[in-house]
Amino acid sequence: MPRPPLALRHHTASTPGLSRRLSLSALLVSPWLTPRVGAQRVQPVDSGAHSGVQLAMPWPVGRSPQGFGVSEKFDGVRAVWDGRLLRFRSGRAIAAPAWFLSALPQVALDGELWMARGAFDRLSGVVRQTEPDDRAWRAVKYLVFDAPGHAAPFAQRMAFVQSALTQAQQPWLMPVEQHPVNDARALLARLQETVRQGGEGLMLHRADALWQPGRTDALFKLKPELDEEGLVVGHQPGQGRLKGQTGALLLQMPSGQRFALGSGLSDALRRDPPPVGAWVTYRYRDRTPSGLPRFASFLRVHESE
Repeated sequence: MPRPPLALRHHTASTPGLSRRLSLSALLVSPWLTPRVGAQRVQPVDSGAHSGVQLAMPWPVGRSPQGFGVSEKFDGVRAVWDGRLLRFRSGRAIAAPAWFLSALPQVALDGELWMARGAFDRLSGVVRQTEPDDRAWRAVKYLVFDAPGHAAPFAQRMAFVQSALTQAQQPWLMPVEQHPVNDARALLARLQETVRQGGEGLMLHRADALWQPGRTDALFKLKPELDEEGLVVGHQPGQGRLKGQTGALLLQMPSGQRFALGSGLSDALRRDPPPVGAWVTYRYRDRTPSGLPRFASFLRVHESE
């Protein structure tokens, strides 16, 4: 039987240095951390799709990861459980089978519905059905990375998650393992190895941070290419070959700045573009001095929820 991916193992040993299990007590008393009650919030663009969940900011290149729990970034569908209902990030209920919902503990959880690396489209098709396909759902895992209703620092919240999910005793319900990483060089090595194995990138949770919604300095993402979400506020007409179609989407960034995104749009999307008010994800390499994305390319539309 093949071994599970590193970030999904509950109690297995791993490569020294890069993959030690997160030491909760060590992170909480790390001398690198300075005591503070919460994290400074950065306001995103106002959208119902962003309310009630914690969102990640891009990891600053070269920053020390000490005092953070590092885990794989799973390309799944965000799912929030309030102890009674399982919902998308937007707040719309997910039509999961009764056996799936009844096995979840009666505590608030935040995580990703996930199948496997590279299986996002298949997963999305399963979990967005209005009538659940019981057989298809048997391949879905719920990877939990936080307990938003638990009033404690992140490291203690993950200990709480571990305990709650262990009691549930479901192989498809598991905590996302967090690992300490010593320095920026080791973090880059871990990112490269994760991507080499087919992973999307890494997430970094500040171990001493209390939970709060929105974008905060408590949660970061690190990927070979950065990504961000933008609100469609208009369409620019195409020229030449694209005459009569959409040449670019006019997007509003979380900062409120606007720019035109044309790269990465398929011919089908140019003929039938995401409407004004839709949210899309785009990739980019870095930012200009004014904060606009360089070499931005369309990735996907957020499906209606």
